Amino acid sequence: MDTTNPTDGTGARSFSKQHVIDPEICIRCNTCEETCPADAVTHDDNNYVVDPAKCNFCLDCISPCPTGAIDSWRVVRTRYSLDDQFGWGELPAQDETQNSEAVEAVDDEAGRLIADAHRGTGGKSVAPASAAKPQINLYNRQRPAVATVTGNFRLTASDTENDVRHVILDFGDTTFPVLEGQSIGIIAPGADESGAPHRMRLYSVASPRDGEKPNTNNLALTVKREPDGVCSNYICDLKKGDRVEVTGPFGATFLMPNDPSANILMICTGTGSAPFRAFTERRRRAITDAPGRMMLFFGARRPEELPYFGPLQKVPDGLLRKHFAYSRIPGQPKVYVQDLMQAKADELGTLLKNPQTHIYLCGLRGMESGVDEAFSAICKNSAADWPALLTDMRAEGRYHVETY
Repeated sequence: MDTTNPTDGTGARSFSKQHVIDPEICIRCNTCEETCPADAVTHDDNNYVVDPAKCNFCLDCISPCPTGAIDSWRVVRTRYSLDDQFGWGELPAQDETQNSEAVEAVDDEAGRLIADAHRGTGGKSVAPASAAKPQINLYNRQRPAVATVTGNFRLTASDTENDVRHVILDFGDTTFPVLEGQSIGIIAPGADESGAPHRMRLYSVASPRDGEKPNTNNLALTVKREPDGVCSNYICDLKKGDRVEVTGPFGATFLMPNDPSANILMICTGTGSAPFRAFTERRRRAITDAPGRMMLFFGARRPEELPYFGPLQKVPDGLLRKHFAYSRIPGQPKVYVQDLMQAKADELGTLLKNPQTHIYLCGLRGMESGVDEAFSAICKNSAADWPALLTDMRAEGRYHVETY
């Protein structure tokens, strides 16, 4: 493959912008590869990467990316090859001298489109300033960690079709450090219809950094059984004593602030509650007297289908303010998380103006627009500019979205 760029007419290599993926922020969810119409995104056991020979800067992959890892660029004379990118543990630094020298050379239509996309999405996710430094990508398909199942419990009522499980994995003597907000990959055994190994699937960790129980080398997952889901059915059917191949950990931005004065506003549906269980348990164990507030807006069809409904009732309001939205209770109007948010507009308006407030959104992608509209209405009522505030919060590591 020719990875060089055309000359500028004088024999010197001209500059161009190359689309790349940040391996530290990427959570390996495969959204970019599934979205790309040019088949420019591919992956190996280590990284997701962009083929410079195929990328046409259509930018269809930017908006769906839950972390902003795909919104990464480098100005180069010689393009990074796929092999270069597969070997990255972090993005190579941009040569600032080269960058300033190349500004006019890359000021073409592609460059303008990139700038527009960057402004429209509010930029790449940034970890909270006080968050602990995560470790990422310690294990991959070729060298997975092996965990033992020590528990598999149903979280939803047995008479509902919504089968959600709390699964505990023990790593024994294997070092597998995770922080609240990170994900792990599970590899289901066997092959697909084409004979290829099943694709890795990502699951958010539902336990705090010191384990499902304090000071244990284990973690918990919250997994919903999907009718045709190869990996979800594999996990939901696991028995105590089964051994599971695990990759990761992944994710370097959807992290909990360690600052006890941070207000943490969490909005979720279904299994999107997993990282927020970890957040809540971490604060309960480590800083029970934290001055910062924690507030949860949790959506489900019915109470019987809301994961962790019983345990959540036992969490004191002094630690976590809980608001449940149910959309399928017979004889009652449908209520969604954005409806409850607007019902608490005065309280949320005050929190949004507080520079110590962090917002996390996790769950079905369809909830994003409703939540965004709710924040816009709340800000309007409190004389605030939501688009400007959102941009600032993203840049400061205080606004995070992971939807699927």
